Amino acid sequence: MPTCLNVTSELRHLAFGLLLGVLSCPAVAQSPVPSSKPSSLLLRPAAVFDGETMHADWAVLVEGDKIKAAGPASQISAPAGARTVELPGQTLLPGLIEGHSHLLLHPYNETTWNDQVLLESQALRVARATAHARATLLAGYTTARDLGTEGADYADVGLKQAIDQGLIPGPRLLVATRALVATGSYGPKLSVDVHVPQGAQEADGVDGIVRAVREQIGRGADIIKVYADYRWGKGEPSRPTFSQDELTLIVQTAKGAGRPVVAHASTPEGMRRATLAGVETIEHGDAGTAEVFKLMKQRGVALCPTVAAGDAISQYQGWKKGSGPEPERVQQKRQSVQAARKSGVTIVVGGDVGVFRHGDNSREAELLVQEFGFSPLEVLRAQTSGNARTFHLPDRGRIQPGLLADLVAVEGDPTQQITALRQVKLVVKGGVVYNE
Repeated sequence: MPTCLNVTSELRHLAFGLLLGVLSCPAVAQSPVPSSKPSSLLLRPAAVFDGETMHADWAVLVEGDKIKAAGPASQISAPAGARTVELPGQTLLPGLIEGHSHLLLHPYNETTWNDQVLLESQALRVARATAHARATLLAGYTTARDLGTEGADYADVGLKQAIDQGLIPGPRLLVATRALVATGSYGPKLSVDVHVPQGAQEADGVDGIVRAVREQIGRGADIIKVYADYRWGKGEPSRPTFSQDELTLIVQTAKGAGRPVVAHASTPEGMRRATLAGVETIEHGDAGTAEVFKLMKQRGVALCPTVAAGDAISQYQGWKKGSGPEPERVQQKRQSVQAARKSGVTIVVGGDVGVFRHGDNSREAELLVQEFGFSPLEVLRAQTSGNARTFHLPDRGRIQPGLLADLVAVEGDPTQQITALRQVKLVVKGGVVYNE
């Protein structure tokens, strides 16, 4: 099986995949479609959560793709020709920001990761991803970090372009393309006699690493993702992959091109090396210790714990949640998150969606509140203004004049009941109404 395609073939393959996704998927072809082009829009909910604080009896005025005004409803009136939308009993929030997703994956209890990477065509995966993008947007997530295509090469770049050009509905994407792994450390792994496509790009040493980082940036990566540790063999525990010097070189090369680096890391040593190298976020951090979290706090590195992914995988493996004993990996994750919170490390909210169903993004927020000790307000701040700060997105994450009109209205008060995030009644992205 070839491990790469020539340029013409690859572009044709990607173009066909996007076309199939737009034309062949009934869910995408039929809805959601914008109900209006950007214009003046006055939203009158019961309350507004501005990304930091809850305000009763506020209104928000949108003009074009930006927020024009936000404040007490009595002080904001609709200009001539504006459309007024009454949202009784609802809370208006900034568009939610998904911190860790894989739009090119679907739940592992449907198809294993190996089979998705090896047996599903890129055309099929892109077509499915268009439906995933739609589901993410309708769940109220107007921005998403997509942290690796897992064997689908640069398909996330085309997906992002299709969304930005209005061909398909979806969130604003920050894409990591192929991700970086040390040779031999990732998968799929079959017979030693069979060379199969890998779920990420292998790179080693000075020349190989610099070339791979620059290639991904040149092909459209907004973020460079590196696997600082992984399982070298089946059944083995995770161990560090890249050396300290290699990780530092990855960060220096990416930073010189204005790209942040994020690290998959679950071991204390992998987390330590990635932190010293200068990554901006650690993804997972399953076995994080007080010592490594202290270092992360000192270096300004955030943690995206992805608690929903481990919860889902444990259930796929037979855990009967609520009746059976809690798996060790779930217990370990709880201890890690508690240590991170105690250290004061910034928490990024992102569930590793794709391991579980796209559109079920708020599963992460619910678990953080219901099982990890966070308050609803902490989680709401984290996945709006907090994620925006961590991801260097000053134009969103808050409801404030001059920022992007990315907004979501939910039934009830999510600062009291986090499950209210499931009750999405209105989604606005760039001033355009996608459902109501």
